[in-house]
Amino acid sequence: MARRRGRVIVVVIVLVLVAVVVIRLEHGTGKKKHMASTAIPVTVAKAVVQTVPVYLDALGTVVPYRTVTVQPMITGPLEKVLFHEGQFVKKGQEIAEIDPAPYQATLAQAKAKLAQDQASLVNAELQARQYASLVAQNYTSKQQAATANATAAEDRALVMQDKASIESDQISLGYTKITAPISGITGILQVNAGNIVNPNLSNGIVVINTLQPVSVQFSLPQQDLPQITAAMSKGKVDLVATAEGNPQTAKVLDHGVISVLDNTVSASTGTLTLKGNFPNPKLALWPGAYVNVRTLVRTIPNAVTVPPVAVQQGPQGSFVFLIKPAAAGHKSPTVIDQAVTIGYEDEATIVITKGITAGEEVVTEGNSRLKDGSKVKIVTGAGAGATSGTGTGAPTPGGSA
Repeated sequence: MARRRGRVIVVVIVLVLVAVVVIRLEHGTGKKKHMASTAIPVTVAKAVVQTVPVYLDALGTVVPYRTVTVQPMITGPLEKVLFHEGQFVKKGQEIAEIDPAPYQATLAQAKAKLAQDQASLVNAELQARQYASLVAQNYTSKQQAATANATAAEDRALVMQDKASIESDQISLGYTKITAPISGITGILQVNAGNIVNPNLSNGIVVINTLQPVSVQFSLPQQDLPQITAAMSKGKVDLVATAEGNPQTAKVLDHGVISVLDNTVSASTGTLTLKGNFPNPKLALWPGAYVNVRTLVRTIPNAVTVPPVAVQQGPQGSFVFLIKPAAAGHKSPTVIDQAVTIGYEDEATIVITKGITAGEEVVTEGNSRLKDGSKVKIVTGAGAGATSGTGTGAPTPGGSA
């Protein structure tokens, strides 16, 4: 009896274990079927047609449109400074004065010398005429008449020399008033009033920079030369100056145009040097500052574009997950991995030249869980953000993970 009872207990235990295994297998199978039929949440975007600008980005340095170091033209005590550091001055505006007294005295002496020599000339010319008359009447020799004419000619030369000296002295006197040679903003004063200045000052009196307009100098690789020359052949080439950082998203400081393309490629760097002019109405561009320069070399009209996050990379190239509308009798749309050809891309958009057409929808978030034929549920906002991928390790065309 005890032996039979033990067998019964063993049989019961085996049956219980078999039942547990069967239940677990059925539950797992049902779960897998449920997972297989569950739609994956994704966000999508439509491929749109737009005109896409093509820029070449570079780092540039702001330089003055014009810059002048104001140097004194004569030697003397700097008597007055008539501007404030950092002040805007106009061309021809008086900004400093050297003591004019020594030059006024020199000019007065030159004028007195001119008056003296003019009086001598009048007398010499009178004597020359008298000797000429006496020679005609044979009252004096031709030699004396010739001497009188030579004296008159010498006095005429002295008068001309005196006039030149006066003109030179007037110029020197004019140099005592120092005026701005260009319109612009003054820098730091290099010499204070009371100092003796001369034409050989190492730093001049002050530096004036023209900032409206202002220039930006930048370099691009020599490989970009065909695009630049092609753009310049069509007219003005637009530039955009932005703050440091990502040039495509940084704050725009000003808009300008290319003013010059240097006539030589740098042999040491293999780059082209360019300069652009900007109106700089708000003085956002300041000499010496670094800015990003974006050169618009062309535009792509009627381009089919998608967001950059929609494009994935696989062993066979670029592709997107294209939304395929739900078939009759099905609730959820599916996706197909569609190979695409990229014509141009930046951080804001990607131009597709082959593979999709305008109006078609592509997955932008949630693509890391997808494969060819996956069912999807289109959501809005950040509903698929937790499941989105960047393309690294993403499925490849053909559905392989």
